[in-house]
Amino acid sequence: MEHSVDSTVDQSDEPTMGGSQQAVADDNPVTMSRQLLEGVRREQPVTPHQNAIAALDEADLEPVRTDRATALAFWLNVYNASVQLLLEDRPELFESHRQFFGTDAVTVAGIDLSLDGIEHGILRGNRSKYGLGYLPRLTTTGLGAAYRLEVDPRVHFALNCGAASCPAVLAYEPATVDQTLDDATRSHLTQTVNYDETTGHVRVPRLCLWYLGDFSGPSGILSLLEEYGQLPAGASPPRRALRFDSYDWSKAPRKFADESRTELN
Repeated sequence: MEHSVDSTVDQSDEPTMGGSQQAVADDNPVTMSRQLLEGVRREQPVTPHQNAIAALDEADLEPVRTDRATALAFWLNVYNASVQLLLEDRPELFESHRQFFGTDAVTVAGIDLSLDGIEHGILRGNRSKYGLGYLPRLTTTGLGAAYRLEVDPRVHFALNCGAASCPAVLAYEPATVDQTLDDATRSHLTQTVNYDETTGHVRVPRLCLWYLGDFSGPSGILSLLEEYGQLPAGASPPRRALRFDSYDWSKAPRKFADESRTELN
């Protein structure tokens, strides 16, 4: 997200994951990603979880390659956890978005991945972060094409890149990933969209412009706003009614939503 929900942070020291702060529950990739994210949120040691994800092999990642819900949950958790860790470990990189999003941030199955690699190479189906979402990405991740997902515009309201304008971090599970994405989308749009009944103008997040193609253009954005209750009943603003807000790139680490308190069993 290089372009240039109300959140609360729970910093309690209550035990999690069966009482061991560093235990890795099992070899399920999504469970590992949840443990990593939960450890980051609780400010606990996460090296065991990072090592476990790095040690995954092709067989372990089969559900991530073959099941959309599993892939979304895994990559969203890994991305959001990795952003927070990079902000903590190398905060100076955030001054250069190219460096921050382009540097290796996490190792998955022995492959070093940048935040750009996860977001644009995998979650956005290898689309470029330039060109308003209409251009293909010229490079690929080391994991290959098998991991690419079809673009789901809701991921833009689920990825937290560490900036003040980013949505809050939620945790994702395959069984509920679509509902949680709906919740994240509705929450962020409710806080950021402003419809002016007098002029018919609709102010929307800058992300909608940067990734216009992901939303299927202006008409797709308006349809999304209608779907998530951001336009009053009967409103029919023209395509040119969209106004894109500026983006606040101020560093804003640890923006976790209340819902991310859900613990792993």
